[in-house]
Amino acid sequence: MSLHHLDPSDSREPPRTDAIRHVDPGRRTGFGLGLRPKHFGDALAGGLAVDCVEIIAENFVGRGGRPRAALDRVRRDASVLVHAVGMDVAGFDPIDMGHVLGIRDLADEIEADLVSDHLCFSRLGGRHGHDLWPVPRTVETLERVAARICRIQDALGRRIALENIAAYVDFASNEMAELDVWLELFSRTDCLMLLDLNNAYVSSVNLGGHPEDLIEGLPEKRVVQIHLAGHSELGAGLLDDHGSPVADEVWRLYERAVRRFGPVTTVVERDAEVPPLDVLLAEVAQARSIARAS
Repeated sequence: MSLHHLDPSDSREPPRTDAIRHVDPGRRTGFGLGLRPKHFGDALAGGLAVDCVEIIAENFVGRGGRPRAALDRVRRDASVLVHAVGMDVAGFDPIDMGHVLGIRDLADEIEADLVSDHLCFSRLGGRHGHDLWPVPRTVETLERVAARICRIQDALGRRIALENIAAYVDFASNEMAELDVWLELFSRTDCLMLLDLNNAYVSSVNLGGHPEDLIEGLPEKRVVQIHLAGHSELGAGLLDDHGSPVADEVWRLYERAVRRFGPVTTVVERDAEVPPLDVLLAEVAQARSIARAS
């Protein structure tokens, strides 16, 4: 179905312009990694020697102790990106505004450069699945999700960056391409994008398609952060395991992405099989080198 015949005013629920603070997510562009428990000791001992750190919001909202002490230490030297996994942006349950407001308060307190989550659903019937599930690419879904994004941004008081997830199945009910969905969401909600290049590559192998098309089709100013990660082979496809080094194919996509979007903030992401800090810092240095050369 072509989206050129849709009237966005039919379903758009725009954010209140007086409620959205225009935080400029590019004001401190840099290269960094996710702050994980394995490296709290390194952080407390002297910081992490990166431009930025990304934290999982749900691990820090309303919590203190050693994790917060590590975060406060790295904040002396690095900007902070707040990455959520539980706002259920494309969900079917009512938005948990208490959770969203907790993330808002955390982001405001630590002066976060960016708040992000995923274009997916993770809750159903009041139960959290602790996973990132895709939704059909239909006009009905688009209209529902756009309204939810606007309400979430209103509560956050800032634009949110949404991440593309890795896909393993597709929907027979799909009515549009992934790129068309992103373009419509940008238009309807003024949201931003966290482009996960590993997820784009995994999805292309599992479902077909070309991640280069997504890179070339996205508006330059909408992509404000990039994730770099690795994957593992499943035999019939690839798994975004968050536990592997950045793959060669993803590095090649990164070269193309920085030529397209410029040296946007880039984070090396590792959640499982987290290696020693120097291994991740080497990948951060590689990203910086590619960006400078492109």
